[in-house]
Amino acid sequence: MRADGVTLAHGQAIAVDTIRLAPPPGRLTAVVGPNGCGKSTLLAGLSRLHRPAGGTVLLDGRDLARLPAREAARRIGLLPQSAQAPDGLTVADLVRFGRQPHQGLLRQWSPQDQQAVDRALTATGMTALAGRLLETLSGGQRQRAWIALTVAQETAVLLLDEPTSALDLGHQLEVFELLRELAAAGRTVVVVVHDLMLACRYADHLVAMKAGRMVAEGAPREVVTPELIRRLYGVEAGVLRDPDTDRPLVVPRGLAP
Repeated sequence: MRADGVTLAHGQAIAVDTIRLAPPPGRLTAVVGPNGCGKSTLLAGLSRLHRPAGGTVLLDGRDLARLPAREAARRIGLLPQSAQAPDGLTVADLVRFGRQPHQGLLRQWSPQDQQAVDRALTATGMTALAGRLLETLSGGQRQRAWIALTVAQETAVLLLDEPTSALDLGHQLEVFELLRELAAAGRTVVVVVHDLMLACRYADHLVAMKAGRMVAEGAPREVVTPELIRRLYGVEAGVLRDPDTDRPLVVPRGLAP
């Protein structure tokens, strides 16, 4: 996947301005930046939900906007913010929806579909909870169920918009451990995240945005600096090194003058 000079607008207002981005395959990419900087709009553009006002999103060299909707859904999985499901669905019911892009008039539910659902439940650690109603699960378990739905699509690209925003620290770590495992298995995973510390700990690749523009890109240990944090958030912070991982540890000190 590659965004080639992509501009995204809400009416006349530019939300994402001339972004060039190629998330590395088989890696976890985190998109960070202050509220309102265009992170979620960028993800919508990469997923084809928001048509570019300029530039092109390419998937294997093809213009994503020109792909049939069903083909795009077979190649890109998206988990939006605050995903909702009707009451009464079990985990397995929800995950089966991930196979809809593979269905059609001439292709109904098949053993291959069930195998894909089973693999998704296994990959997300949800097999034992497959029969449970979604409303009876913890926040972290529900997020795993939604991620299992996207895994069941069997797409090479997974896009997730703030999947940990309403979760406590333990469940946040649980979800990011899962995302890193999915990336290590060969998928291209792009996640929008507010928490810079989580991004530093788990992401292989980091994209920093401000006011609709990309201001830094690369491995967290290379791009996360006191200067970048000041520029993004208006915060003075120290950046230490985790002795176990050599990843950056951000220590906020206060608002920048």
